[in-house]
Amino acid sequence: MENNDIRILQLLAAQYPTIASASTEIINLQSILNLPKATEHFMTDIHGEYEQFLHVLKNGSGSVRRKINEEFGNTLSEKDKKSLATLIYYPEEKLDMIQAEEDNINDWYKITLHRLVQITKRVASKYTRSKVRKALPKDFAYVIEELITEKEEVQNKEAYYNEIIHTIIRIDRAPEFIVALSNLIRRLVIDHLHIIGDVFDRGPGPHIVLETLKNYHSLDFQWGNHDVVWMGAAAGSPICIATVIRMAARYGNLDTIEEGYGINLIPLARLAMEVYGETNCEKFKPKYTTEYDPKDLALEMRMHKAIAIIQFKLEGQLIKRNPEFMMDDRLLLDKIDYKDKTIIIHGKRYEINDTDFPTVDPNNPYELTEEESQAMDRIRHAFLRCDMLQDHIRFIYSKGSMYKIYNSNLLYHGCVPLDKDGSFKKVTVFGKEYSGKALYDVLENYARKGYYSKDKEEKKKGQDILYFIWANPNSPVFGKAKMATFENYFVDDKAARHEEKNKYYELLDDENTVDNIMKEFGLNPGYSHIINGHVPIEQKNGENPIKCGGKLMIIDGGFSKAYQGKTGIAGYTLVYSSHGIRLAAHEPFESMEAAIVKETDVHSDEVMVESPQFRLRVADTDTGYEIRESIAQLEELLTAYRDGTLVEKE
Repeated sequence: MENNDIRILQLLAAQYPTIASASTEIINLQSILNLPKATEHFMTDIHGEYEQFLHVLKNGSGSVRRKINEEFGNTLSEKDKKSLATLIYYPEEKLDMIQAEEDNINDWYKITLHRLVQITKRVASKYTRSKVRKALPKDFAYVIEELITEKEEVQNKEAYYNEIIHTIIRIDRAPEFIVALSNLIRRLVIDHLHIIGDVFDRGPGPHIVLETLKNYHSLDFQWGNHDVVWMGAAAGSPICIATVIRMAARYGNLDTIEEGYGINLIPLARLAMEVYGETNCEKFKPKYTTEYDPKDLALEMRMHKAIAIIQFKLEGQLIKRNPEFMMDDRLLLDKIDYKDKTIIIHGKRYEINDTDFPTVDPNNPYELTEEESQAMDRIRHAFLRCDMLQDHIRFIYSKGSMYKIYNSNLLYHGCVPLDKDGSFKKVTVFGKEYSGKALYDVLENYARKGYYSKDKEEKKKGQDILYFIWANPNSPVFGKAKMATFENYFVDDKAARHEEKNKYYELLDDENTVDNIMKEFGLNPGYSHIINGHVPIEQKNGENPIKCGGKLMIIDGGFSKAYQGKTGIAGYTLVYSSHGIRLAAHEPFESMEAAIVKETDVHSDEVMVESPQFRLRVADTDTGYEIRESIAQLEELLTAYRDGTLVEKE
């Protein structure tokens, strides 16, 4: 036996010092391999729509209701099932209503507690007792374990359980116990959550979404382009800061920045009032928002225009200092003919609908004025000093990445950039060429430097890369020939505003292309899948999110209200359980109040993407692979004990 092997076994022996302890662990691990695979939940492109997000998170895309149906079948009415599901989703809020309405509250407590215990038993049955024990709420851990664990030594189990529940009610702990059981059920129904990008922008509550995710028991996060630009803003990148403010203004969500994160935008408001007071701002009305006081609307339109012009200037500066980004087609402020109100884009002249730019010097259009510089300096300082934002962004860095491989599935937000012939596109990043997986890796490396590096030069490069990831045609999480922000504001001709997608999106049903991507990331095309978001699937026009015979799934169906007119639905989610992969297409969510008061759930059309012949086990997962490796090492340890290579310790 090699010295290194002996050293590994010696370390293992410290944990398992006897044949008995090592044997017990082998038996334990071998049994875990045969448990059902834990359930994974996939969500993407949330875009700040926190109410619908919270509801879908609570109901596990229908998983909670499915467990209720499995447990009670026809023994409960549909009305009772809906009430029980709503209680599990919103226990505190629902209890307040029931306590005010119910005549015999103790009877209701008794019936409800029995039902919740039944559901808890069912959802806990696929886990080891040790894992369930770790998930139990501290205040009720012992009692819950007694109720959900079979006890053969108790002859009259029914009387035993009834007495526990009777005592809980008698000592006025039923409400707290109901809340604890409801939270535990939701915790056990979904073992792991995947967020495949774009929590930020458009909707009003990305900060609420992130605060929720921070407290979630197990998750990973694949960065979307809207997340990355906020990561850059938190790092102090002026161009990223200008971009996130402009996006918030465009969708009427400046409150997200000012009230959600407490970032003071008075410097921008002052600039807007002083410089843009008499300026035409008609093109800068917020989208999808009508709840405005006329005075507030006028100010926000001016702020919107002011920050948009700042963004175009800062973007121009970034492009000029990074010629290898090959974004010269986005240098448009110097292409404006103010006399005849036209602009040249890609060699073609278009009419421009607005040339009232009081801070733009035609001779030096990309230089900030002194007032703009001062405003941006103060706002940048506010972004850097915002504890809540910094906390959220550190969470995204710690849990997130450009891509994730999990249980033989490849998760990423956008695309793998391809050339027109379908080969992996070669992209230059600071003097070196990268493609495929290597491109993802190098961009992630610089994205982390942009926030964490202590080297000023490397940090600056990283922050520029964060903007590259947001808007560059070669970015895996953007994937279009250009981001036509300027054209969408100022050019009415739709031809100028067209954003051509990367070749990837044409080849989603090409098996050779999809297989090559899987192989590039070290996956087996025979049983792996690609799951991504970013581009809304237009279901109302007959588009199918399931591509390439189920090998690839795009699960962006329009969580954001801004996209729902285009998609015809309110988002897709995916559930991967021991029974296979299920895709859910959700109808728009009315409100959290309606869900509680009227017990309305999100209606979802479901389709089984893949149903295995046999129920999937832990042995079929990444965890199973790790367990088998552990078993092999423990069996080597047993051999070492038995042949005298190592000596057992008392």
